[in-house]
Amino acid sequence: MAYEESWYAVRCVFRWVAWEGAPYEERLTLWRAGSMEQAIARAGGEARTYATENGHRYLESAQCYRLATDDRPGDGDEVFSLVRDSPLGEEACLEQYFDTGNEHQGA
Repeated sequence: MAYEESWYAVRCVFRWVAWEGAPYEERLTLWRAGSMEQAIARAGGEARTYATENGHRYLESAQCYRLATDDRPGDGDEVFSLVRDSPLGEEACLEQYFDTGNEHQGA
């Protein structure tokens, strides 16, 4: 059966068990696939390899987003979106979910 492929971004979550504090990593990978299920399966296989090769643990958590482009992704294309309901105000929501102060990131 023929199917049309699309681009998918899959976010997988890892635990860096060998690092001090054992931080968590959210990692996005891009896949050309015929369905979300196929993209998640491919990303899961790659995630297990990535975890094994780097001494991390893959937490078997994958979230998928179908890109709104049929062409190869380009500048400014949205590659992931997750909408979350929360009773928190804007500042509290940012502190709770996105900027806790414990992120390993550049300024």
